[in-house]
Formats: sequence, structure tokens, C-alpha cells
Amino acid sequence: MLRLPLLGLTLGLTFGFALAAGPALAQAQTSTDAVPYRYARTTPRNCVDPAKFPAFLDQMRREATAQGVRQRGLAALDGLQFDPGVVSRDRGQQVFTQTFEQFSGRMVPPRLGRAKQMMTKHAALLSRIEQQFGVPAGIIVAIWGLETDFGAYLGDFNTVRSIATLAYDCRRPEKFRPELIAVLKIVDHGDINPQTAKGAWAGEIGQTQFMPTQYLKFAIDYDGDGRRDLVRSIPDVLASTANYLKGYGWQRGQGWQPGEPNFSVVQDWNKAEVYARTIAYFGQQLEASRR
Repeated sequence: MLRLPLLGLTLGLTFGFALAAGPALAQAQTSTDAVPYRYARTTPRNCVDPAKFPAFLDQMRREATAQGVRQRGLAALDGLQFDPGVVSRDRGQQVFTQTFEQFSGRMVPPRLGRAKQMMTKHAALLSRIEQQFGVPAGIIVAIWGLETDFGAYLGDFNTVRSIATLAYDCRRPEKFRPELIAVLKIVDHGDINPQTAKGAWAGEIGQTQFMPTQYLKFAIDYDGDGRRDLVRSIPDVLASTANYLKGYGWQRGQGWQPGEPNFSVVQDWNKAEVYARTIAYFGQQLEASRR
């Protein structure tokens, strides 16, 4: 799949199945729960008044201030406008019906060669990460490739605006208001520029698509430049991905195929069974190529 459809399908596998999955939201539900999906399709697109969006931002400024966000973070809300295009994406999600064989057969072979090149190019870095976090290179590179084609396409929606829109929207404000506070903290720390930060419509950040709350928990400044940069720094991206998996219980030296100890951690990355199995399969293929 090409770059833009790749990101859209990843989101379809996550947000299309309920809330979101993996870094997309820690509160993700399983793909068998169709009720939130039906709610997405039936919730009106105009269920909130865009004219009241500035008042909502004022409320969020107060909440963010109470949670320790300083002026640099608060300024990210200045001049924001409600984005109806984000709401349209949220309401327009489609049911994903491909089998594992269909999906993995379409996603893995076109990326396998590039993934092997990345394994070779970043071998020393990946080895250091594996020693520190216990996560093999293959599984990290598989996630990297499936999420954004190794950073080739991150999305073109303004991150802060997207999250603020979904936090104000009527469908899932309880999920996105914490994400809005989190992204303001990230801006406040200097990790992203709110004017230039762009990504997927639901607010994921960086080359392996962390939601802001997960960014705060697991992002690492692995290149030592003083910033946790999941957009441009490959060391930060790969180490943070490994740290995420370790944080969800990755067991060093254990397998990650279905039925093995680490498969549940892969599912914490993405609750959609087909996607999780594809990550596991892709990672196994890459590990086999190293032997």
C-alpha cells in the first residue's frame, strides 16, 4: 500500500474497531466489540457547535494550567480552529474485513526488502537497544515499517488541532481530553513545535505513531540531544518503541507469535488481531533473515 493509504489503514485497524489501539490509545477495546464502531457511524457530524470551540479552549487552558502546563504549552491553543475534516474522518471509519493471510500478504512482502536494509543500516543501534530493553530488532523494525513505512509518511493533519477537535467533539471527549493535556505538556517540554507538528487525523505522533499520553510515558531521548524527538530522530524512535513494549511487559528471550508470552504485548500495541498477527509475522521474518 502507498504511504497515505498505509496510514489510513493502520488507523482503520485501530480507531475503526472501537476506540484505538497500541500507542493510539491505552484504553483500546478489542475488535470484536462492534458497538463503539456503530456509534462512530451513527453519531452526527455536527453534534457540537464550532462557535463555542474558543470557550472550550479557554476551559482546557485552565485545566492544563492546573496540571502544570506552562506558557509555552498553553500558547499551542492560541488561534486554533475546530477541524470538521477530523470529525469526518472519525465518522467515516470502515469495518476492516481482511483475513490475516490477505492483510499480511499485502503488507509484508512489499516492505520486507526495505526492512532488511533498515536492519543492516541500523544494526549497531538496534543491537544496543535490544541489549538494553530486551526487544529484538525484527519486531521493532516490523512496527516501524507497518506504521509509517519507516517514517516516510507521518500524516498531514496538525497534531494539536486534531486532538483539540476530538477532545471537543461529542463522541469521545473523555478519551481525548487527557490526550490534549498530554500534547500540551509535550509542547511545553520543547519536544514538538505546535505550528509544524503534523500527523494522522487522530493525533498520533512520530514514526511509530504514539498518542501523546504514551509519548509522555515511553518516549526516550536516546540520541542525547535533550529532546524526545519521535519525528526526526531514528534513535529516539526505535528506542522509544522498544521502551513501550518493555513497559507493557515484554519478556526478554521469549517468543511473540500467537500463543507465546510476548504476543499479548504485541496486542497491547494494536488490539486488532489481524494487525497484531501481522506485526508478529513480519518480525519473525526479519529475525529469520539475521540467522
